[in-house]
Amino acid sequence: MSKSLYLVNPRSDRPTFFGRQVYEAYGFPPALLLADLALPTVAALAPRDFRIALCDEQIAPVDFEADADYIGITGKVGQERRMIEISREFRRRGKVVIFGGPYATLSSDRLRGACDILVRGELEGIAEAFFADLRENTWRPEYDGGKPDLRSSPAPRWDGYPLDRCLNAVVQTARGCPFECEFCDVIQYLGRKQRHKSVDQVLTELDALYRRGHRSIFLADDNFTVYRARAKELLRALAAWNSSRRAGRVAFSTQVSIECARDTEMLDLLAQAGMNCLFIGIETSNEASLKETHKRQNLGVDAVACVERFPARGMRVDAGMIVGFDADGKDAFERQYDFAMSSPIPIFSVTPLTAPPATPLYARLAAENRLIAIDGDTPQTCPSSSNIIPRQMTHEELMRGMRWLITRLYSAEAFGRRMLRFIDCYCPPALAPGAGSPAPPPRAVEAESVQVAGRVLRLGRAEEEMIAKLSRRMQNKPAAIGHALAILGQYMQTRYQYEQTGMWDPDLAAQPSPFAVASACTA
Repeated sequence: MSKSLYLVNPRSDRPTFFGRQVYEAYGFPPALLLADLALPTVAALAPRDFRIALCDEQIAPVDFEADADYIGITGKVGQERRMIEISREFRRRGKVVIFGGPYATLSSDRLRGACDILVRGELEGIAEAFFADLRENTWRPEYDGGKPDLRSSPAPRWDGYPLDRCLNAVVQTARGCPFECEFCDVIQYLGRKQRHKSVDQVLTELDALYRRGHRSIFLADDNFTVYRARAKELLRALAAWNSSRRAGRVAFSTQVSIECARDTEMLDLLAQAGMNCLFIGIETSNEASLKETHKRQNLGVDAVACVERFPARGMRVDAGMIVGFDADGKDAFERQYDFAMSSPIPIFSVTPLTAPPATPLYARLAAENRLIAIDGDTPQTCPSSSNIIPRQMTHEELMRGMRWLITRLYSAEAFGRRMLRFIDCYCPPALAPGAGSPAPPPRAVEAESVQVAGRVLRLGRAEEEMIAKLSRRMQNKPAAIGHALAILGQYMQTRYQYEQTGMWDPDLAAQPSPFAVASACTA
């Protein structure tokens, strides 16, 4: 007898960098920067006789009347509260609830009592036995999928997922990361041995998304360039694939580490493949902080000089920034601001240091009695909360400095200066021309993104002046217009997130660091 499974990705407990909540604020339907890959992957692993329905709650509401035998719920740390709420409601209605994904794996003890079945690890290696148990109603309370060979992972089933409301489709190329950053839970969840899909698997998934009209695709890899030979092999294949498209090229994005900028061949291959945007976890310009948290790949790197090499080949960089390391004194906020303003990086995701469960940082700070409870002891990757007690400042001082840093970085004047630096560094890539007809017209979500970017002009006089300066500068760099519109859309989402989480205070935009003022008064 066939069974049915309703798969849910809950909304985040707080606004995130990846949601597009600002769309709704301006009257557009909900949208996401990146499609969720978990739901279509699980759907592809299910036997064909299972009836599957998907719900990404960040785009559409959960159907609590769903006619399904099983309810599968995935989620990360920032979705814990909503995962439990959804489970509670379905269990009240007599449904069997399954938890899986990163948070179920890393914080199993917190979730066991909130579900009927808990799946730790990845599903590929146990899918056949797991679904057989569901079919026969002989399921166990817990399963452990471990870390399977990704060559066994099927192409995701995107039918039923609202890809039309995602700015970027997603193709996963690898799982895991060989680095050991103390604050990162990727290696606890996915391992330090990076596992790769074959080039043919990646191209097959790209073909399917291309046929659906997607021309912006994120390559989900915890560090795309860390295994140089493998990365270069895949980039050469992507370059050949992209240049043979008959209805427009694809703009790729992914995550890399800063030291790859030292490899000229890698930079050239990224550009030739059609890489459009790269996320880099720069975190801090304080080398003592990098050493403290074992982010060795960033040590001895001139980050600004390295970053400039990407726009020189037609790629923009978004970066992560963290404050609150043990080596960070109260001058860290000014130092981070000065570093950011010397760079051609318009968009920084700025967060206080947090200690996710299962990380070495969490274990170290727990042993030192330096963890505090927030939202039920759930650390959020969010600028308005942290679960650590810093070494060289109070928790309140950390959050006050964060509020100043964020407001200064995203003031129209400062953001505009970084945009101008990017435009000055930008050089259009020399790409092999695609064959055939031009790209299809923009999808609705892409056209809305341009309209959201245009709302910058309504924020105030300072933003109007910023746009006027950018427009004049881009007269000599018209090829940068696409990047500029994308960046402005991100700016609107970032400003919105900071406003909603209480981290935006316009009165701080022209003020020096609160600690600099205090020091001056003391002196």
